[in-house]
Amino acid sequence: MDDKFLTNVFQSLAEKGEMSYSQMMEAFQLLAITVDSVHATALFKEGDEDGTGHITIDTFKSIYKTFVYRKEYVDIFMKYSTPARLLPPDAILKFLKMEMHESRPSNQRVSELVQKYERDQEARTKTCMTFDGFARFMNSNETHIFRQECTQIYQDMNQPLTNYFISTSHNSYLLSDQLVGQSHLWAYSSALMRGCRSLEIDCWDGPDDEPIVYHGFTLTSKILFRSVVYVIDKYAFMTSQYPLVLSLEDHCSCSQQKVLANLLITILGDKLLRSTITDPSSQVLPSPEALKGKILIKHKKIDPEQIPSPSEQEAEGRNEEESDNKNSKDKKKTFTYMLRKYLSTKQQVKGPQIAPEMSDLVIYTKPKTFVSFQHACNKQKFYENNSLSEKEARQLVWHSAPKFVLHNMKFITRIYPKGSRTGSSNFQPQEFWNVGCQMVAMNFQTPGIPMDLQDGRFRDNGGCGYVLKPDFLCGSHYTFDPNNPHSHSQPFSLSIKVISGFLLPPSKLSKSNTANPIVTLEIYGVPADQCSRKTQIIKNNAFNPKWNESLAFLIQVPELAMIRFCVEDHLPVVGNEFLGQYTLPLSCISKGYRHIPLLNRHGQSLLPASLFVHIWHQ
Repeated sequence: MDDKFLTNVFQSLAEKGEMSYSQMMEAFQLLAITVDSVHATALFKEGDEDGTGHITIDTFKSIYKTFVYRKEYVDIFMKYSTPARLLPPDAILKFLKMEMHESRPSNQRVSELVQKYERDQEARTKTCMTFDGFARFMNSNETHIFRQECTQIYQDMNQPLTNYFISTSHNSYLLSDQLVGQSHLWAYSSALMRGCRSLEIDCWDGPDDEPIVYHGFTLTSKILFRSVVYVIDKYAFMTSQYPLVLSLEDHCSCSQQKVLANLLITILGDKLLRSTITDPSSQVLPSPEALKGKILIKHKKIDPEQIPSPSEQEAEGRNEEESDNKNSKDKKKTFTYMLRKYLSTKQQVKGPQIAPEMSDLVIYTKPKTFVSFQHACNKQKFYENNSLSEKEARQLVWHSAPKFVLHNMKFITRIYPKGSRTGSSNFQPQEFWNVGCQMVAMNFQTPGIPMDLQDGRFRDNGGCGYVLKPDFLCGSHYTFDPNNPHSHSQPFSLSIKVISGFLLPPSKLSKSNTANPIVTLEIYGVPADQCSRKTQIIKNNAFNPKWNESLAFLIQVPELAMIRFCVEDHLPVVGNEFLGQYTLPLSCISKGYRHIPLLNRHGQSLLPASLFVHIWHQ
């Protein structure tokens, strides 16, 4: 940048030739330079040698260059610049094509970049870039690792609902664990603002004919069902216009079920889907596009023609009991489970305790007990959905993955965490996405790798909460087994050079702005693709650590693979400390020099903390 421009900025803010810390931060804002307070404070104190709380113009320029003149950027710039330290139009074109892998960069594209990122007027007149303009471009969203195309809704949204991964929440009302945690309306609004398209509501009889929501038979707090519906009505389509499914775990009496139905109808109004929208002869679910702006109710439905006979119910009960018994080492728990199933079966024989008013609201999302893949193929209707615990679903993934894939081409399957996860922990969702399960329900309130994968998966397709499954999980003419994918396609070769980090969060154990950062790259996908690679440790540098290490991967099924970049502070005695992460589908990764903005445990931005990498794949 023109030294005169920096001088003018300094003089416009400084008093008596000296600049305070707040004035320096204001100057960076005017210069469109993103800095963080931790590292800026450290540099300011270092420059304030006399301890007066002010710095001179020379110190200000030095701090500016420390933030902007990163050696890794300078090296790239010098490779293409003229002796006059400028990037002329032809050099910018060459850089975009050779290093950023833009297919057809044009002169117009070059002109737009110069006008957008270059501050030096003389350089702008010549359609050239100074280093400052180049650095500003390299720090912009245009060099983000996440492909720009994927930030928009770009996928075909006219296929049946069964063909999509759907962002799904479990125990959506909770802020923490499912034993004594707090139920809160914010949990619903938060999930919806994160793009969630399937919420769970546990409904129970409340006083004064006001149904309540909480985790039954626990000490979790209670909220009014009425209030939940009002929040859903307000936030349902703020982030995404595509259909929202409300999964009602209904424990209410018939009289209060009528109240539930009335509240849903009166509060949601036209948003509530109350009749079919497809041709009566259709045997597939409608598309997200066709259901845009609609809320669907998942709830038990009265269907006199399909009420099973007592013998059929007992057969289904025995099937589930035997399945559970095989995986249980606790005979007492097994006996309790069998007794509960028996009593439930006896109640069902007497007739379903479902209010017609609630039953009428169930259109395309009727729950159906899963018995076997053969049973579903012969007897299950396209609008009937299965819910499986992670334990049962995992057994199916291990032993019958190809059949599970075919099943999910026809029916929606929801996977939920096992009940023993009392702390509201999460399972790894990837193994169920591998077989095409649409609704893999996660505890959104619990941070960790599973939620990093959830956020990463649904960052795709504009964050609308619906991601189109790969073709081999949608068409019945495909045969796909995630446990044996080697004949699926040509392996995908991926090489990532981890060049540097910038303004990383310092270690919590450090009294200054330092850490011992190490970067781990993790691949999540089919079992054959699960792996990780690590860089070396950089000692005492969170400001601008440099690794310059290349890590290579060979991936069998890239269409399902996710990649997670994790930065930790290496602490030999107490164990590594998490500093930041970023997760995205492999299909959304960009080639060339890219920056990776880091997120905290809760998926929130740690801007300006980032990694700088070079990516190549074929």
